[in-house]
Amino acid sequence: MTELKRTPLFDVYKENGGKTIDFGGWELPVQFSGIKDEHEAVRNRAGLFDVSHMGEVEVTGPDSLSYLQKMMTNDISKVKNGGALYTAMCYENGGTVDDLLVYKIEDDHFLLVVNASNIEKDYNWLEEHLEGEVSIENLSEKTAQLAIQGPLAEQVLQKLATETNLSEIGFFKFQQEVNIHGKKALVSRTGYTGEDGFEVYCDAKDVVELWRAILEAGKEEGVIPCGLGARDTLRFEANLALYGQELSPEISPLEAGIGFAVKVNKEADFIGKEALKQQKENGLTRKLVGIEMIDRGIPRHGYPVYTGEELIGEVTTGTQSPTLKKNIGLALIKTEFTGLESEVEIEIRGKRLKAAVVPTPFYKRQK
Repeated sequence: MTELKRTPLFDVYKENGGKTIDFGGWELPVQFSGIKDEHEAVRNRAGLFDVSHMGEVEVTGPDSLSYLQKMMTNDISKVKNGGALYTAMCYENGGTVDDLLVYKIEDDHFLLVVNASNIEKDYNWLEEHLEGEVSIENLSEKTAQLAIQGPLAEQVLQKLATETNLSEIGFFKFQQEVNIHGKKALVSRTGYTGEDGFEVYCDAKDVVELWRAILEAGKEEGVIPCGLGARDTLRFEANLALYGQELSPEISPLEAGIGFAVKVNKEADFIGKEALKQQKENGLTRKLVGIEMIDRGIPRHGYPVYTGEELIGEVTTGTQSPTLKKNIGLALIKTEFTGLESEVEIEIRGKRLKAAVVPTPFYKRQK
């Protein structure tokens, strides 16, 4: 049996009652106090996540921009220094290699943040297509990442970042060298929960101290540590795609509903551009939709979706929504059945149960 990887915070999970599971080869906390409790904390106060399993790849050199334009579906030329952009990398057939964030540090210096289960695959893919004066380096081992998410996230983090006015960091913007509790970190206003908040990138050796300092600073506001369970219910309610579920080598970014991150009209040719252009022009044969159960039952990943005797697709994610108290899901189904309020059937433990197509996102925060 291969040994599971661990983040530098592994030994600290026990202090907070963390229960760990195997997540894509990593031993990570699924919950601390409980998924519903943690979910509610992020929606109403703030929660702290260890996301050090995510991968970081540095791209440098005079040809960095043209190289990234070739690799990414989004238009990297639009990102200014200190800005971040959500994008995908695709195969020639339009299937997804990964979805990721690109941070522009300077004109010839970028940081890519990739999914944990794809670090090696992504790095190899990037290396395989290197051209021009470009260097790439995998910084994942030396970099740790925390996410503080929720309406009170800024208030809490500001107590520790006394030299920086965090309110000046706009959405999808970042600042480097922010002093947090005496440690230098890159702080970005990004997250994966549908709430306001920050992601903090620091040296792996500093992360334990920062984790404890943030929890201590946020005691009054009710900040609690959160695990993968709440991270999943939060991102799902906000309709944020998860690689391996909504996105995969078999599912294109257009099918997964992240067409906003695919710029088929950008001048640069990117890998998969032709296939995605065709999908756009010819119309998609399947699309990701929201579903809400009419009958009693919870839709889960992989459950088949029918209309009559016709198999029309499958559920990519589903759960009982802690915010809405409803059984809801995302399903990738044939386009002709994606009209709002269309009735479909989900096969749950051998029984066909009724569900309706509903709008997404299921949850949108009040500004």
